[in-house]
Amino acid sequence: MSSTVNGALAGLLFYAFIDVDTALSQQAQRLTAPDRARTQVLLASFNKTKHAVKERHGVRVEKYKRVRSEAAIRLNPENYSGTYEMSDLGFALRLRVDRNGNVEATGEEPLGGAVGVRRTFVLRNARVDGALLTGTRVYADGTSDYFEGVFMNLTSFDSPADKGVSTFGLGVSGRAVAVSGVVLDKFFYELKPPAR
Repeated sequence: MSSTVNGALAGLLFYAFIDVDTALSQQAQRLTAPDRARTQVLLASFNKTKHAVKERHGVRVEKYKRVRSEAAIRLNPENYSGTYEMSDLGFALRLRVDRNGNVEATGEEPLGGAVGVRRTFVLRNARVDGALLTGTRVYADGTSDYFEGVFMNLTSFDSPADKGVSTFGLGVSGRAVAVSGVVLDKFFYELKPPAR
């Protein structure tokens, strides 16, 4: 290819990236102040850093773990559609999102702390604004509660020099649930790859 064609392609790619960044920025700015604030609070609740050093009998053991979350805003809200799971604990959420951010969703979670027994729910009046998903979780018995989560990239670091491993999913905060003797109030649903 000639240098003129290469230069033109590079210029087009440059402007394409600027347009994507501009569109994402505009989408984030359309959020109301409370939605932006709530998104930041939820994101912060998933961040953590632990660094401990123990020395016994001349042996030094160092443990390090850092988790960083950042909002994953999509240009087209339909791209959030899919199945999200915490499969080892029995939580699942299936989302269908339209271009306007309206959501149809169903899910399951463990009942009474038992991993093998699940109860189902439907999300009503659910919608996505930016990366924030809100709605009302309605269970089969008619009980309901408020539901909110943030689509995020969660990056885990095992040492200060580690480049990290990122996972996309939905971080949900809410009422505490006891599962297999462990009480959880934050849940990270990982996007399951589509079946082939």
